[in-house]
Amino acid sequence: MKLLYFAWLRTKIGVSQEDVAPPAEVRDVASLIGWLQTRGPNFADALKNPSVVRVAVNQEYVRPGHPLAAGDEVALFPPVTGG
Repeated sequence: MKLLYFAWLRTKIGVSQEDVAPPAEVRDVASLIGWLQTRGPNFADALKNPSVVRVAVNQEYVRPGHPLAAGDEVALFPPVTGG
């Protein structure tokens, strides 16, 4: 699974992308974020409030219950504001 991090999430986590093989119990977006929070203090800090993190799977925005597969591309974004 390829993970992409954008904006302040990228800054706090310290990488812009990575390939991961999450454990079998990671089956949806919510459980992925929960697992990522356990990967160290940078992840825990960046993802401490999952409700503000937008997620796209294979370039489509999805909800926390969206199922994941091994070859998915998952992008995590902070809230976007514009004017």
